[in-house]
Amino acid sequence: MSTEPTRLAVLREEFDLSWLSLPVGAAAAAGVFLYAPVAADAATMLAITVFCVSLWVGAPVEPWLTGLLAVGLVGVVFSTDLALTGFQSPATWLVVLGVLLGEATRQSGLAAVVERAALGVLPGDATADAATTYRHLLVVLSAAALAFVVLVPSALVRVLILGPILVSIGTSFSERRARVGLFLGPLFVTYFAGTGILTGSLANIIIAGLVETNAGVSIGWVEWAVWLAPVMTVGRAAVVTAIAYVLYRPTDADAVDTSVEGTTGASAEARRMMAFLLVGVAIWLTDSVHGLHPLYGALVVVVLAFTPRVGVVGADAVEQANFSIVFFLGAIFAIAAGLQQTGFTEVAADVILATFPQDASLAVALGFLAVASIALTFLMEGLAVASVLTPVLVAFAEGAGLPLVPVAMTEAVALNTYFFPYQSAVLVAILGLDVVDTMELVKMAALCSLATLLVLLPIQIGVFALAF
Repeated sequence: MSTEPTRLAVLREEFDLSWLSLPVGAAAAAGVFLYAPVAADAATMLAITVFCVSLWVGAPVEPWLTGLLAVGLVGVVFSTDLALTGFQSPATWLVVLGVLLGEATRQSGLAAVVERAALGVLPGDATADAATTYRHLLVVLSAAALAFVVLVPSALVRVLILGPILVSIGTSFSERRARVGLFLGPLFVTYFAGTGILTGSLANIIIAGLVETNAGVSIGWVEWAVWLAPVMTVGRAAVVTAIAYVLYRPTDADAVDTSVEGTTGASAEARRMMAFLLVGVAIWLTDSVHGLHPLYGALVVVVLAFTPRVGVVGADAVEQANFSIVFFLGAIFAIAAGLQQTGFTEVAADVILATFPQDASLAVALGFLAVASIALTFLMEGLAVASVLTPVLVAFAEGAGLPLVPVAMTEAVALNTYFFPYQSAVLVAILGLDVVDTMELVKMAALCSLATLLVLLPIQIGVFALAF
């Protein structure tokens, strides 16, 4: 009798519970394939999606490996062209260039320069203990990340630029929790706060463009900012910063070293890297003039950074870069394209909207549409949801007599509210920087998203209900 608990304890320690996601995912996929009330090809695609999502959430293996499995399943069951759709996406190649850009930023010494600058602005009493230093740095870096929302139109680019810099600054702390907080806090600010700026999120741009195409209603940059920025940019940035502080503030008062080593000036390589980044920012800021995808701004920066004699790094930087996350991203886009191609996304959108309560107030309608939008993001990447759901919502709003501006903006809020990496290419990129594990990312994303849904979204809906 006395040995049995010991044996059970040993079994629990030896068995990784994350592997339960494999049989759970297989069983769920089988159930979907056999009983889903959709066409056979849509049921097959949905079964593949459910199986891969289970593995991504449980994470018994690295996300990129599940991504390769997803690509293989889609290719075998459907077609090679569909399986490789994700690798043709500009967003995927933007991540590739972003990985190289981050490596160049680190090796050029620019990250270290920014670290010294951030530590240099701390007041004297801010270095008294680790928690105080952490709080001041978190606020300063989050404010800088918020400014980036206006300066750089792509959230993915913002994350890939800031990531290596935040990693360098985090080395001032010996406690890992503080390093994670200084990494995730500003990155989540620059990502989630983009909701309130039209150019701050690609989902915003897609939604605004489809609303204009399908309904002839044009939403300007200033109009978008006036309605959403106070709550969903400034308010959301404050909430994310507060969450990062509560979750990750250091517990050891001596777990920080703010001494600045070496010269306080920037090296020639660091100055050139900054100049290259400013060239990229100029390209991103003028996208309304030239119409080029943010990919090309990143391409210019990478070419400049790696050009012999002119650049700041050599070809060996490519060998040190980790591109495995690209397989994860490619799988996400392949699954999204498959669900759309088989007609599942349109069916799902129609079914969800069919449950809309008739004669509901604007506040209730916007809350329902937000929940419906988020529900679809659990099956596919958020940008795919935007491209599929927005035309449906436009037709629905016109039929129900709802004002299009708050409907479109509420959808944008929902499509910038995520819980798991597979829902967003930006979260995939954050994970790909190899600083935090999947569960740490999910925890932070879930808390920020819940705070948005339970606190900020009701406030935003209240503003719309009073104004329209």
